[in-house]
Amino acid sequence: MTATAELGGGPPARVEAPLTLEEPAPRVLGWLDQIGLWGNLGISLLGPVGAIAVLQPFGFAPLSLLGAGLAVIVGTLLGTAMVAAAAVPGAQTGAPSMVLLRGLFGVRLSYLPTVVNVVQLVGWTVFEIVVITQGAQQLTAQELSWHGYHWVYVVVAGVLTTLMAIRPLGAVRILRRYALAAVTVATIYLFIELLRHQTSPLSHGAWAGFWPACDVVIAVAVSWAPLASDYTRHATSAKSAFGATMIGYTVTQVACYVLGLVALATVVRSSSADLQHDMFAAFIAVPVGWLAFAALVLRELDESFADSYSTVMSLQNLWPRADRRVLAVLIGGIATVLALVLDITSYFNFLYLLGSVFVPLTAVFVVDYFLGRRRNRAWDVSVAAPARPLMVVPWLLGFATYQLVYPGGISWWVNGWGWIADRLHFTAQTWMSASVMSFVVAAIVTLPLSLRTRHRAQAS
Repeated sequence: MTATAELGGGPPARVEAPLTLEEPAPRVLGWLDQIGLWGNLGISLLGPVGAIAVLQPFGFAPLSLLGAGLAVIVGTLLGTAMVAAAAVPGAQTGAPSMVLLRGLFGVRLSYLPTVVNVVQLVGWTVFEIVVITQGAQQLTAQELSWHGYHWVYVVVAGVLTTLMAIRPLGAVRILRRYALAAVTVATIYLFIELLRHQTSPLSHGAWAGFWPACDVVIAVAVSWAPLASDYTRHATSAKSAFGATMIGYTVTQVACYVLGLVALATVVRSSSADLQHDMFAAFIAVPVGWLAFAALVLRELDESFADSYSTVMSLQNLWPRADRRVLAVLIGGIATVLALVLDITSYFNFLYLLGSVFVPLTAVFVVDYFLGRRRNRAWDVSVAAPARPLMVVPWLLGFATYQLVYPGGISWWVNGWGWIADRLHFTAQTWMSASVMSFVVAAIVTLPLSLRTRHRAQAS
């Protein structure tokens, strides 16, 4: 790779992603391609199930349906804005997400977030394969009375995920042409059928947990920030990258969560011991619901594909000359085996903990890129990018802020941050969002460091 990354031209539409990091990224993804990608990524089978965490934030009284719906909209807009901002540098430079961090930290220090990202992405790939398996098994059992072998579903989901990761740009085109239209029809149909039932009063409930509920939605959206440039590096323009990310992801994530809220307000009991099973069963039970649910299950492959392919892109920051096809097969095989042997549900809280690392990291990167070094010189993504250890400071302070406000659900981790909060005489308030406060703290601390670098560059 050259010493600096600059905007490139657009090769023929059928060109695939380069095999190694040393080859230039083709600019073939137009507005509709990116709308299709981000529109599909905004929809997940976990969204309707996750709506319960919005309606009943941990440690707070249940929100009203109106409050929960507003929390979904506000949280999605804030989270997606972070993702869209992180997507622009990829379109401007042609570099994937973790490689862009070379310009922020230097080459060797960029390996730290890269390794964390690989760990979380492998975990999310496994988790998505498990979700696809559970959805497919429930569909065939409920409609065909056929339970089949668990390992067959896992292997099929793993193979399809791997094939999509081998041909990523082709997968994006398929998502744009077929998947988005299918899931749009399926989602609208489920809305219509569920709204035929009597709903709970919209204003009945509390508002104290509004911001914690927003934080749940923000966390889901911003989890895509460390992946965004892996795809927008192929965008035809930075403007289309930002706009398609904002519009595509915002609309579909809001629809996905609101669908869950509607289900909880009509036919699904939020106190269920197995909420995921009951939510899926409710979708399948509506007339021809099995067809709509099948579309959602198949569409879930884009989540596992995106996680798997971005794992490959992250690994190429460590090994630039590695063939991405070989890495895709390796990651797909590992994820499939882990999906067969692990109880991934126990890993869920750990995945969210890892995800909280990237909220302040996104803030540091965005501020430094747009207000600091980028204004004076091309962003350095070469193997000679100089070390910038001071930029780790705002990242760590932002991460600490996040944990003080919301340390997650791992007991020993929560207890540890509770002890620190006691020593600092800090008490999290109901108006505090862990994601927003983490982002703001990291951004504020980053700004003087970036301006210092900018002034030095101007002086030299």
